[in-house]
Amino acid sequence: MLDKLALFLVIIGAINWGSIGLFQFDIVGWLFGGQGSLISRIIFSLVALAGIWCISLLFRDNEVLPSTDHDQ
Repeated sequence: MLDKLALFLVIIGAINWGSIGLFQFDIVGWLFGGQGSLISRIIFSLVALAGIWCISLLFRDNEVLPSTDHDQ
């Protein structure tokens, strides 16, 4: 659950960075009252923490799920 939440926040951050890079438009800042507003800063901080958390995904062993092939 925490991995999915972190990934969701990282995706939000990536979309926001993409809009800044392509259009010079900060979506999070626009939605929540500018880059300096408390809510924007909290969201930026959560995205940063989620990015740090997602680093751990690179070093984890992947779980192998059993086959669900019903055609056999």
